[in-house]
Amino acid sequence: MLRKITQNSVVRRILSAAATLFGVAVFVFIMLRAIPGDQITAGLGTEAAALTSAQRTALEQYYGLDQPLVVQFFVWLGNLLTGNLGFSSRSQDSVLNLTLNSLPVTFELALFSIVLALVIGIPLGMLSAAKPDSPSDAAGQVVGLAGLSIPAFLLATTLLSVLAASFGYNPNGQAFAGLFTDPALNLQQMLLPSVVLGFGIAAPIMRTTRTAVLDIRSNDFIRTARAKGVPPRRLQVKHVLRNALVPIVTMTGLQFGYLLGGAVVVEQIFSVPGIGRQVLLGIQQKEYALVQSTVLVIALAFVIVNLLTDLAYRIIDPRVRAA
Repeated sequence: MLRKITQNSVVRRILSAAATLFGVAVFVFIMLRAIPGDQITAGLGTEAAALTSAQRTALEQYYGLDQPLVVQFFVWLGNLLTGNLGFSSRSQDSVLNLTLNSLPVTFELALFSIVLALVIGIPLGMLSAAKPDSPSDAAGQVVGLAGLSIPAFLLATTLLSVLAASFGYNPNGQAFAGLFTDPALNLQQMLLPSVVLGFGIAAPIMRTTRTAVLDIRSNDFIRTARAKGVPPRRLQVKHVLRNALVPIVTMTGLQFGYLLGGAVVVEQIFSVPGIGRQVLLGIQQKEYALVQSTVLVIALAFVIVNLLTDLAYRIIDPRVRAA
């Protein structure tokens, strides 16, 4: 019986993920074509006005723009199912190769940013919750408000400008180095983008930690453990933080999924060749296949992150496993 329930749960998750990806595919396909212009005008610029009718017709046939939108959609979808994500005329390479090169870069940036956010957010949230309405709590709230209110592009440009002008430090001005090609330069190039993104993400993690810890501290089992003489450090880590992890893990999973596609501004400012920057360049050049396929890959990654977050619930909370 338990096995049957587990199988039904897996099937439901797969169907839900497939429906989500199909919805994203339809939405991106429609929205991309709602933007004025097409791949021909984006590629030729003002020279597109000089095309004859025959030349434009030939180019529309080459790019598949002469077909009805429904046909274009299902042709692209059929190619996806065979592993053909399309071709980028700007880069003269397949979208699959471009994505395989850019996705690990964004994943590395997201991982560094999340680690930095957790290192800042969780201790700061616990410190704020230790003495509510105290100066330390007020300081934590100010830091959290700053992280939420300061735009990433402003913090990024300020850091880049100050460090470059005052100290001559700008590793992102060099050609991007892969993690396994030049680890030292790669870590330097990832440092500033990770700080910018990590500071912004630390704020919601800090606020979530503070709220969860305050809620757990009011439970009877915490008062009982304190009455039994459990050392404060052990009480905070083993009893309070462990039981407050579920909302923290939820927020962390959401923020990590956001970073996989939402770091485009920071990637552009610091010239990090991630998947968000790839989408931005694709939109500018009206490369439909590149944008559609890349966004779908981002959506798939987000779905996988959500599934891993659900799995983490079962590991850290026995009540979820029992349910």
